[in-house]
Amino acid sequence: MAGETRIVLGGFGNVGQQIASRLAADPSGAIRIVAIAARNKDKAAESAARFGLNVPIISAAEAPEYDATLVECATYDSFRDVVEPTLRTGGRVLAVSVGALAVNFDLIDIAEETGARLQIAGGTLPGLDIIRAASEGEITSVTLTSHINPASFAHEPFIHERGIDLVPAETGPVDIFEGSAREAAGHFPRHFNVAVTLALAGIGLDRTQVHIRADGSLPGARHTLTVEANSVSLEMTSQNYPSPQNNRTSMVVALSILAALRRETATVQIGS
Repeated sequence: MAGETRIVLGGFGNVGQQIASRLAADPSGAIRIVAIAARNKDKAAESAARFGLNVPIISAAEAPEYDATLVECATYDSFRDVVEPTLRTGGRVLAVSVGALAVNFDLIDIAEETGARLQIAGGTLPGLDIIRAASEGEITSVTLTSHINPASFAHEPFIHERGIDLVPAETGPVDIFEGSAREAAGHFPRHFNVAVTLALAGIGLDRTQVHIRADGSLPGARHTLTVEANSVSLEMTSQNYPSPQNNRTSMVVALSILAALRRETATVQIGS
């Protein structure tokens, strides 16, 4: 099929299954899943059958054999294992769990050495295009203020070690953290893909500032982005809504992956 985009799903949890569900309902067939890379192959095969997917269930090491874009939708802990084989063979990776890059920056070096492409699906955060444009000039400051459901922090060591009481956060914002994007990704690696994405688009992990508030009064994660630059001054807020299948994941995560894939073959491409 002309213009067909072939993908291997690197992980088949909530996000991977959302992608599969939407593609199963897409009559165009423009994006085709050709394999699923999963640690638990039996479980992945069982889940794939529910979406009518009859594709090979493989290991991440086998993904480069399929001449397809690897769509990483796994976890922080498995990020490296999922993406490294494809990067080492010069392939293309579309990644979600990029908080893991904060401690795996050598993967970018590997991609540069092999000619691989590592694309970050950034549709969960507002303003990335304008930040990338502003970074061609001079950016003075970038601040991300995130309001996150307190249930997402319930088992985080950072919370318990500092004795932070999350009960008041059920009805309003409670300050949790202020510091750099690098520190935020280190303390909350499973939650702050957005901080690393923002830092890579703009002024880096150490200059990008992050404020985190636990807030149970909102319907999902809310991110407010403030930027000062010689070309633009802006403040943007996104209110993300939780996935019906897993309220710890924003619904827009899977949609941002699909949007990025569709852009590759679009006649008119929106975004810088």
